[in-house]
Amino acid sequence: MNNYSKRGFWVLAKEGDMKTQTSPDLKGQEGDNQAMSTNLKYLSLGILVFQTTSLVLTMRYSRTLKEEGPRYLSSTAVVIAELLKIMACILLVYKDSKCSLRALNRVLHDEILNKPMETLKLAIPSGIYTLQNNLLYVALSNLDAATYQVTYQLKILTTALFSVSMLSKKLGVYQWLSLVILMAGVAFVQWPSDSQATTAKELSAGSQLVGLVAVLIACFSSGFAGVYFEKILKETKQSVWIRNIQLGFFGSIFGLMGVYIYDGELVSKNGFFQGYNKLTWIVVVLQALGGLVIAAVIKYADNILKGFATSLSIILSTLISYFWLQDFVPTSVFFLGAVLVIVATFLYSYDPKPTGNPIKA
Repeated sequence: MNNYSKRGFWVLAKEGDMKTQTSPDLKGQEGDNQAMSTNLKYLSLGILVFQTTSLVLTMRYSRTLKEEGPRYLSSTAVVIAELLKIMACILLVYKDSKCSLRALNRVLHDEILNKPMETLKLAIPSGIYTLQNNLLYVALSNLDAATYQVTYQLKILTTALFSVSMLSKKLGVYQWLSLVILMAGVAFVQWPSDSQATTAKELSAGSQLVGLVAVLIACFSSGFAGVYFEKILKETKQSVWIRNIQLGFFGSIFGLMGVYIYDGELVSKNGFFQGYNKLTWIVVVLQALGGLVIAAVIKYADNILKGFATSLSIILSTLISYFWLQDFVPTSVFFLGAVLVIVATFLYSYDPKPTGNPIKA
């Protein structure tokens, strides 16, 4: 487009703006849309904070709660969460298909059954996500909610590294700096102290080392699977809901294999839903909604607000873990590490504005 065309386009746009300004109905409609967009932004943000914090706390509480009878199997909970996610995504596709069963059936048939190679691409990230979801149960069976929340932010580092290697993404100075701060913060959080070790033995169930290893493996699997999934989304035009249905399909298959291999004997003895109660179902539903909530935040909010949600979730998890669960006593070193992780989260999402006045055509 030459300068004359640019100026002509600018004049037409300006005339359109003037017409819009003279129409109070259009101006009011624009204001309503903007207000609705802002409301959706903060609503999705609040839901993300609630989902992230409540999932960690309820999962931790459900894995350490002492009850009579067998404890629920985390492998079966992962399978049920995948099935619930499939059902939720099918409902969303049904809504996008104007609530027509015939249109829904056509979309599922055309996008999944008629494209087997595209569907098979999701087997790799789905298997990794299934492993990750099981590892989170292991981690929260051995770590308090606050330590888990802070340490799990290492997934920012692994995601960044995989993005650079797999997507040829270039990171800015602020992002590299944030990754260094992030590693320092997590190191401080995991720094052993005499009082912390004594408290862990008295209050916490399980092994600190097992929990830490589980979180680290989950961070690497989350980074790789997330970047791999992003690469697939960029290469195809299928909706994110269709992709989540494919992920859930393979995830349920891999999950059932895990149930058979690791807990098959217990399932045959006490049943698939052994130890399930209201709290267990809350954990399963929260885990199933996790991916959908993140998708909504990406659609309506931005990275800065997502970083704010993560930071707020860390603070809430620390407070509730200390006052309610009473399985965690924070130290000054932990607070320093948590602050560094929160700063790194914001810094990684920071997008500096270009300086100087833009040149007008």
